[in-house]
Amino acid sequence: MHGTVHPLQPVIPPSVEALDVVVHRARVPVWMPWPLPVGWLFTGVAYAGDDRSGGRATAVACSGPGPLGGIGELLLVAEELGVGLGARFAGIDGPDPGAHIDVSHPPQAKVLAAGRPTPLWHVRAVPDDRAVFAGEARGLWLWAIVWPEQSGLLMYDELVLTDLRDAGTEVELVPCGALSPRLL
Repeated sequence: MHGTVHPLQPVIPPSVEALDVVVHRARVPVWMPWPLPVGWLFTGVAYAGDDRSGGRATAVACSGPGPLGGIGELLLVAEELGVGLGARFAGIDGPDPGAHIDVSHPPQAKVLAAGRPTPLWHVRAVPDDRAVFAGEARGLWLWAIVWPEQSGLLMYDELVLTDLRDAGTEVELVPCGALSPRLL
């Protein structure tokens, strides 16, 4: 009924080595804000796929000071159409944002993804504890899920996303924190 189901692999605790494993297995971008916002840390990575077909969806978690105080968490998901990893973390049914976004109106946020301006629309009907944005980058879904909901203000800044598959040795400079419980 749903087509191919790509298995979610075990969550990998944050380390440069873990990031390297996912970067080398991924067939989709491994998005990370780069440079990371001031005080933010890389807090985990996950992917969906298998050893034969590679990672068809990736999720990178980061956390740091929220724009209105407290701790904010950001989860960036890149996925092929129909995988559903972003929808899972967003807390909505189905494999994609579909009817939960209104692309007939201007986007509510924009990021720079791999050097290209990328519009993101606010996803409606998500749990109250998060803000969710979705759009398209490199022909794939790009999701930005932010906890708590008021930390969604982070998405209105000039957020620059880098595909870590293209980053080279910069990956070795990523500051790591504790594993984000959002990935589990």
